[in-house]
Amino acid sequence: MSNLAYDSVLDAGHSTDRDTSAMYALRPVPRISIQAFCETDGIAVPIERAGEDRRMAKAHLKIHMGGIATALEFYQNAPTPNLIIVESRSEPRQLLESLGELAELCDPSTKVVVIGHYNDVALYRDLIKAGVSEYMVAPVSLADIVAVITHIFVDPEADPIGRSIAFIGAKGGVGSSTIAHNVAWAMSNLFSSEVVVADLDLAFGTANINFDQDPAQGMAEAVFSPERIDEVYLDRLLAQCAERLSLLAAPSTLDRVYDFDADAFSQIIETAQRSAPLLVLDLPHVWTGWSKQTLLQADEIVITATPELANLRNTKNLVDMLKRTRPNDAPPKLIINQAGVPKRTEISVSDFSDPLGITPVGVIPFDPQLFGNAANNGRMLGEMDAKHPTVQAIGEIAHVLTGRAEIKAKARPGISSLLGKLKLRKKK
Repeated sequence: MSNLAYDSVLDAGHSTDRDTSAMYALRPVPRISIQAFCETDGIAVPIERAGEDRRMAKAHLKIHMGGIATALEFYQNAPTPNLIIVESRSEPRQLLESLGELAELCDPSTKVVVIGHYNDVALYRDLIKAGVSEYMVAPVSLADIVAVITHIFVDPEADPIGRSIAFIGAKGGVGSSTIAHNVAWAMSNLFSSEVVVADLDLAFGTANINFDQDPAQGMAEAVFSPERIDEVYLDRLLAQCAERLSLLAAPSTLDRVYDFDADAFSQIIETAQRSAPLLVLDLPHVWTGWSKQTLLQADEIVITATPELANLRNTKNLVDMLKRTRPNDAPPKLIINQAGVPKRTEISVSDFSDPLGITPVGVIPFDPQLFGNAANNGRMLGEMDAKHPTVQAIGEIAHVLTGRAEIKAKARPGISSLLGKLKLRKKK
């Protein structure tokens, strides 16, 4: 069975489907083909769910029912993929015989993962000798599946990739970009960490103004020249904003339209993640294929909203969509900005957050003088007044987003049904 390359053996039957901490450190799977042959729904379902995970976005997965017998019939007239996953409830001797038949049909580069129902030391040793890449004991979770595939196909010696944090506003004008820039500055300053800010609002981006930069090149050159993207080229496009903070600036001009394919920014983001441990993505308030794809692929998502009804509706829509499409990731983070505007009727923090089921990572008070002075001088809030309470709140947000602190206890439950009001308005 020498055609089945061996890497290591993993008994991964104790994880849970919702163990997001187990998924946290897993790297994206490369562009490979995977075919799974299952005997039970208990195995087929987690494999199917693993295929829907964002870390598996490049992999092509197809699931067949029928186990090894179906695989033997299938590969009589078909080439084998990069990875075959087979489930078998057979006793050890029969399992090894069936795998021997499968080995005769496998290409030399094909790897095989076996999911069995026998936690047997002798079987374990025989599978090692047979060259199986991984042996897993049922039951398994989607986290187990993704971890196994990552273990086989991701080079453990590869350089680590940075964590991407996408900021988006629930509405235009809520201050998402300003918060993103200040959080990025705080991360680089507080943690002495290299941070890259990528301004994805090519038409109206404000990062160059907020950081008082006027680079000749930036995001436009990167996105319109994908064939040139590598770490060296990207480094030439970055503007240095502070000792450990770099900016991939938007041109902020209207000399062309900025319509992109869904994956237009993927290569840029992947390259930037290899350049710095933290990548802050400043997304405009638009809903396109590329903006949705960028959100779905981000490691962390932060929604900035002001405490009013339209913001609540939009935030609820975003949260629901992200929970549905990113079931293996933590929910998005929420920042309530511009709280306490004089004479404005506002929704309380608890009434805003309770329908979302999310505790805000920060509540930023309305302070036009502080924010206005910083913006007009091309400075960050921490540069204007390091001891200001808002600056301290930004620092706390930076701690939470980098995993250095947890979100504070929930506010008391609200008493009004604001989502009910939204439904009533729609009916009218």
